[in-house]
Amino acid sequence: MQDRAETDRATRAGEAGGPATPPPAVRVQGLWKRFGEQTAVAGIDLQLPAGKFIGLVGPNGAGKTTTLSMVTGLLRPDQGTVEVAGHDVWRDPVEVKSRIGVLPEGLRLFERLSGRELLAYTGRLRGLPGSEVDKRATQLLDVLDLAGAQHKLVVDYSTGMRKKIGLAAALLHNPEVLFLDEPFEGVDPVSAQTIREVLERYTRSGATVVFSSHVMELVESLCDWVAVMAAGTIRAQGTLAEVRGEASSLQNAFLELVGAGSRTGGDSLDWLGGKR
Repeated sequence: MQDRAETDRATRAGEAGGPATPPPAVRVQGLWKRFGEQTAVAGIDLQLPAGKFIGLVGPNGAGKTTTLSMVTGLLRPDQGTVEVAGHDVWRDPVEVKSRIGVLPEGLRLFERLSGRELLAYTGRLRGLPGSEVDKRATQLLDVLDLAGAQHKLVVDYSTGMRKKIGLAAALLHNPEVLFLDEPFEGVDPVSAQTIREVLERYTRSGATVVFSSHVMELVESLCDWVAVMAAGTIRAQGTLAEVRGEASSLQNAFLELVGAGSRTGGDSLDWLGGKR
């Protein structure tokens, strides 16, 4: 059974008798969000290419989570438009939600369900046939090393297990674009490697992953394309090489882009580490 995401990807590739350049996975224009007197996102424009592993990076408080929340339809913007896979998020929300998977930060799960029950419920909610849900759930539980805990209640899952079952739920319907907010935060190295391998396999199929992070080493090792955000604005966007520029690493380029200078405090901490 070929679902809509697979069909759309094949159609785009086959148009005009050969490989075609797909439209952007995400197009954001003039996006604003304010909370009272605080501006969280200040009129950003983004075009995220399809079929790439994309990092949205920035320091804490840069506006990454707010941006992803608006892009995925979880938070209504004050101004601006968002298109995902060519569909307007707010004019055509049902169509957009059928094409995306989301793993938000601080994910709330149905904790009194087991891992397998959660996937069964999620898949049927997405309109997938029961037999297909069961098959995909079994495969995801196995690949994500959750088969041994599939009948355990989610409330008893560790942080890493919660991230993995959340990822499984987000992937179950084979979305065209997957949005992840700090997917490796609080995850042990073994679980992180498992998640990484699944995501790399997913993007090789032609799908798009957009994830936020403030860990530059992780982004540099995973991503094809990067957008740097600070103080609610986009400071740079492009391929990893374009954003890195002449800097020796993405970390150094990032620090320059966000204007992070030395913050050791000069003489203001002259007592720190002094003679006792």
